[in-house]
Amino acid sequence: MINITTSNNKGTYKSPNIFGYYGNYGGAYIPEMLHRNVEELRNKYLQIMYEESFQKEFQYLLHDYAGRPTPLFFAERLSKQFSSTIYLKREDLNHTGAHKINNAIGQVLLAIRLGKKRIIAETGAGQHGVATATVCALKGLECIVYMGEVDMERQQPNVARMQMLGATVVPATSGSKTLKDATNEAIRDWINNPTDTHYVIGSVVGPHPYPDMVARFQSVISEEIRKQLLEKTGNELPNNVVACVGGGSNAAGAFYNFLDDLSVQLYAVEAAGCGINSGMSAATTQLGKPGVLHGSKSLVMQTADGQIVEPHSISAGLDYPGIGPLHAHLYESGRAKFLSATDEEALEAAFNLTKLEGIIPALESAHALSALKQMNLKPNNVTIVCLSGRGDKDLAAYMKAMQHSSS
Repeated sequence: MINITTSNNKGTYKSPNIFGYYGNYGGAYIPEMLHRNVEELRNKYLQIMYEESFQKEFQYLLHDYAGRPTPLFFAERLSKQFSSTIYLKREDLNHTGAHKINNAIGQVLLAIRLGKKRIIAETGAGQHGVATATVCALKGLECIVYMGEVDMERQQPNVARMQMLGATVVPATSGSKTLKDATNEAIRDWINNPTDTHYVIGSVVGPHPYPDMVARFQSVISEEIRKQLLEKTGNELPNNVVACVGGGSNAAGAFYNFLDDLSVQLYAVEAAGCGINSGMSAATTQLGKPGVLHGSKSLVMQTADGQIVEPHSISAGLDYPGIGPLHAHLYESGRAKFLSATDEEALEAAFNLTKLEGIIPALESAHALSALKQMNLKPNNVTIVCLSGRGDKDLAAYMKAMQHSSS
């Protein structure tokens, strides 16, 4: 294991320093076999991303293929419930049903320009896997998606979608058989196939430059929010922006273009599972401590001797024992407030939104919605909630909850 970065020089909230650190967190802690791949990415990603031809194709696919810009919807009945003004950023209306398509398009286009022919990815809830498989089908690339065996059971519709799109879905059968273990398997694959393979990481985790690269691809979310809010209210700055956080890609995208506007309060909502202190939780900022996981230094749920603590959440996309280094820095610096929601609170918030606004949210997004109760909203506040994905993938969990409540 080598670390190709050091934590000298401070970056800004938006971007890490030249070594990939946001404050005390980040870096690239990688096996030597991956050094060439990661260095190639680090040296070329910004140059490629901002080439005119890349941006032209990226923007074209975001608009004509993914369906951007996504609406900023005034949730009138939800707003009345909280005696405030609440808008929903409708990432659930993207092609494939979540924000994940933004990053998948960007990384696959980047991989093509790096000459890679084979794409691998990890997925928890399945949305990132579906998005990656979708773009690989569009571009005619081989796609292998690693997914925990437990997640494959609870997200069967997304497994079927990936297979229909031509991807090979490989179950991760070690550990908790969830997102952490799928990521481990994907990294092993990359080590064994370093020449022709690009690993499309789905969140703002992993070795530098992945956290920065994914945040930049997802920053289109907050870029649109500013423009849309200005059109609707005459002011591009809301009082609050709320998003769920597992690794944290939708939150990074929703926060990105507000990070330097200190008047905007950022709320990141983690999964408390059965309760923060229940032993079945994924609230990393409350339970974690500094450590290295999947290639970067961040806050990690771990035992005293450094063994990973298995997380729990009803939401497969938040069932992760770490957090992206950007978010660890936002937590430690106080720039963002970190809240949490239990499984039951997320379910309650999901049913509430469905009945008030006719929108069935992903369980991940329901955690963000649940935080509205904790925020002491004022009548003159304008709050944006990032609705990161749609809830059809979670219907089995919702049906189980309805059956339980009626019995």
